[in-house]
Amino acid sequence: MSLDVGTKRIGVAISDFLHIIAIGNCVVQRNPEEEAIEKIKKIAYENNIKTIVVGVPLNMDGSEGAQANDCIWFANNFKKYFEIIFEDERLTSMQAEENLKARKIDFRKHKELVDIESACIILEQYLSRVKK
Repeated sequence: MSLDVGTKRIGVAISDFLHIIAIGNCVVQRNPEEEAIEKIKKIAYENNIKTIVVGVPLNMDGSEGAQANDCIWFANNFKKYFEIIFEDERLTSMQAEENLKARKIDFRKHKELVDIESACIILEQYLSRVKK
């Protein structure tokens, strides 16, 4: 399972049972935060998830900025329940927008689709990295 953690919404993706492809699951509203945490835990438990991959938007020089720190802080809410893996997610939103454009989906009207697509990209990056 992967999370694209934003300030307003969190994109969620899960993998197939063979851990080959990422499938967009949903968007969880971040506020109220406790409710978001519980919804994500529920999705994870319902899908027998043991590992959550959390996208961290590093700066272009590889350093952690405020947004990366916020994602790490949010992910720490799940540490006692699941294994947490951090995945560099630089430019995934742009890639997600391009993917949606290629499928002729107007992402400007449906911002939540960018969050879901970004979560898929994060999970696909992780899955292809661990397969090697």
